[in-house]
Amino acid sequence: MKENEKVSKKDLVSIFSVALVAFLSILTETSMNVTFPTLMKSMNVSLNLVQWITTGYLLTVAILMIISAYLKQRFKSKTLFIAATIFFVVGDLICIFSPNFPILLFGRIIQAFSAGISIPLMYNIILENVPISKLGFYIGIAALVIMIAPATGPTYGGLMVSLADWRMIFWSTLPVIFILMFIGIKTIHQVSPIKKTRFELKQFVLLAAGLVLTMLGFSNLSISGVGSWQFLGTILAAIIAFALYYVVSQRSDNQLINIKVFKNPMFKYSFLAYVILQFCNLATNFSLPNYAQIVVGASSLIGGLVLLPGSLLTAISQPWFGHLLDRYGAKIPIISGSILVTISAIGFTVFGLNLTVAMIIIFYTVFSFGRSMAFGNSLTYGLKSVPRELTPDANAIFNTGQQFAGSLGTTVMAAFMSSDKSAGVSYATATAVGSHRGFVFILILSLINFVLYYQAFKKRA
Repeated sequence: MKENEKVSKKDLVSIFSVALVAFLSILTETSMNVTFPTLMKSMNVSLNLVQWITTGYLLTVAILMIISAYLKQRFKSKTLFIAATIFFVVGDLICIFSPNFPILLFGRIIQAFSAGISIPLMYNIILENVPISKLGFYIGIAALVIMIAPATGPTYGGLMVSLADWRMIFWSTLPVIFILMFIGIKTIHQVSPIKKTRFELKQFVLLAAGLVLTMLGFSNLSISGVGSWQFLGTILAAIIAFALYYVVSQRSDNQLINIKVFKNPMFKYSFLAYVILQFCNLATNFSLPNYAQIVVGASSLIGGLVLLPGSLLTAISQPWFGHLLDRYGAKIPIISGSILVTISAIGFTVFGLNLTVAMIIIFYTVFSFGRSMAFGNSLTYGLKSVPRELTPDANAIFNTGQQFAGSLGTTVMAAFMSSDKSAGVSYATATAVGSHRGFVFILILSLINFVLYYQAFKKRA
């Protein structure tokens, strides 16, 4: 991180190009959420299966982000950028011409490599080229990409479906990615020296296995239940994988991710609150468009548009949220945002069985504004507390946690929405009951975040 230098125009353009690649990667991911009812009918798949279009994508991104610190050390930023754009194009083309669900899912996983590379690359370029005094503002801009893309995705997806079909989501992004590839190649330059570090395959496999097993365990919830051997056995296997990773990494002189950063309490509690916010965000972004279509009976376009007002308000306000941290510190924007998230969660919980389109728009706008105020500033607060030599590891942990929490949020909310098995109840009523249970869970998580932030700010004091 620079001390008191200005950000050059070339650096600004390079940040812009990488940020837009990350934006497009996330946009195509969440655009598919609004297409689920259509895909369920045309490809004859259930909600639990079709949600893997999102869950599989986010899980792949999370696994890739495990090695983001290694990739930064081993490869040039421009090389990583080119790789991200190529994966995006290949994934786009596979999805466009996919004849069935397995091929579509394969295309989404290939495209996930783009997000897994571009998102941490965006943060690393900011950390290397932006002065500390302006870090809050620029990380706020980066957080804008991470937050606005999931929220605007359903609106964009609904628009594409109404104009043509879901394949238009991928056709429409192809020309843009080629333009960004050209801009990035011209402006991205190398700051940190390249190191030929050893890739710790054993650590990577164990950590990836833990993430995959955790996701598989929670995906079985709606089918087998909390007390089933499918859920408990898979989660136990995940715990064993994480434990083995810890043992192996501690015995190695070359850790894939340096978990010493968790000894810093400000980082630890900020990180936990950050991933809870992302869990709630993706769970909400998944549930509301589907609730609007299945329960309320709205069209795919309206199902996507319910998130648009909150998304636009967030887009306008995000740089100001970062400015608040730079000027007044982290406590004011983070606590204020957490209060708004809790208020919206109460609204969803109280009216969860009988939400209207207007209620969804109002509650989501409050949720989006509050969550955005706390989210990016939690990241900035956590990264500022970490020594510079551990910044790449801290960045990798934040990004991995963010993507994994998002995929887990989608999976758990899908399980909640499919959890009501009452006989003689319509699909719409069962979905409303399951969604209400998910809203209650989000309310509980929003209250837990107050405890985490209290601990984070107490340690700083």
